[in-house]
Amino acid sequence: MKAFETNLLEFLRAPKQFIIPIYQRIYSWNLTQCQQLWLDIVRVGKDDTAQAHFVGSIVYIAKGIYNVSNVPQLLLIDGQQRLTTLSLLLAAVAEVLGDDEQDVGINRRRVGNYYLFNSEEEGDLYYKLLLTQNDKETLKRVLQGREMPEQSSTRVVENYKFFVEKLRKSGVPLRVVYEGIKKLL
Repeated sequence: MKAFETNLLEFLRAPKQFIIPIYQRIYSWNLTQCQQLWLDIVRVGKDDTAQAHFVGSIVYIAKGIYNVSNVPQLLLIDGQQRLTTLSLLLAAVAEVLGDDEQDVGINRRRVGNYYLFNSEEEGDLYYKLLLTQNDKETLKRVLQGREMPEQSSTRVVENYKFFVEKLRKSGVPLRVVYEGIKKLL
């Protein structure tokens, strides 16, 4: 096993797909955990002296050595909750950003192409993160800004809406939030 520290956004930027194995639990972070993540990101985003903020380990293994795609598929063993929540936050940032860069230095298209989607792929390979059960379809629709399925994942929808609301109504500049996200390890 190899362990190394890396910047979250740099790690997500390369083409890859994280797949949650069927034996993993469904997405279960609640608003208290999202609030703590938000506070951590805002704190480090405002602190020019803070170089990084460690959000925890992500443990994965290659799905198989015979992959017909250029997108490495990785089974996520640990870190599903954090990676899903950070994906929801990035989707909320893209939603609030729109197509303008404002003073943030990134726009909706780039957030999606860099951190949420494998933009040159189709079907399920298009998504950098595939959850299990109802979570899968709900996350896909959140990321694409589509209407929720009839049987949607409550936590996925609730936490996404939490981040959109925070970004729109908290008074924290989007630039500060994005700076905080850029410092995550």
